[in-house]
Amino acid sequence: MTTPAAPAEIKAEKLVFTPRQRFLLFLITWLGYLAARLIAPTLRWVVEVEDGNPEYVSPAIYAFWHRCVFPAMVRYRNRQIAVMTSSSFDGEYIARIIERFGFVAVRGSSSRGAVGALVGMRRELAERRSVAFTIDGPRGPRYVAKPGPVLLASKTGLPLHAFHVALEKAWVLNSWDALMIPKPFSRALVVVSRAVNVPPDLTKPEMQNYHDEMQATLDRVRISAETRMIAATGRSA
Repeated sequence: MTTPAAPAEIKAEKLVFTPRQRFLLFLITWLGYLAARLIAPTLRWVVEVEDGNPEYVSPAIYAFWHRCVFPAMVRYRNRQIAVMTSSSFDGEYIARIIERFGFVAVRGSSSRGAVGALVGMRRELAERRSVAFTIDGPRGPRYVAKPGPVLLASKTGLPLHAFHVALEKAWVLNSWDALMIPKPFSRALVVVSRAVNVPPDLTKPEMQNYHDEMQATLDRVRISAETRMIAATGRSA
């Protein structure tokens, strides 16, 4: 009797870029990297965790909004956190920048390479690394969460946390996510949620309930961080 072959590893789609795109990837990657290296030492951080536990634990699953990519990259650099980045031109330059800050880029998204990316994220968790999702990416709509982290939490039994970064002063890009780039010497407030523990073997309605809880958690920490920053500075976060 023939032994069934092991399932082949699911790999992310390999992207092919034009010469112009390759040049832009090089340029944007190094400009982003240098900007982050210059700004990072000037930021003044305050961290609040809802349940009073440590700000960061590993392995765990983290979710945050796409507009916080830049300050989150600066705050959590050099921890080998695996981050899902989209299989696209925009996702590629983000992947290349965060890799220079000690993250692991797992390429794929809700729209391209989703299954392969989730397999990759689960593999990183098995290696005792935390993983993070820019949960309304890669194209929005802004502040609407995708389901990936809930599914991964259910499959692995690991805790799911949401966090948000509010900035005293920032450049806000005219993009779908209103991406924030902190201005030098800005105050930055991180609010990290208590854990959402997702049980295994959920029915579809139960999975939706936990997705709704994740959405509510993301909204709660965002509103908390931005409200406190406004109160502290009189400025919009």
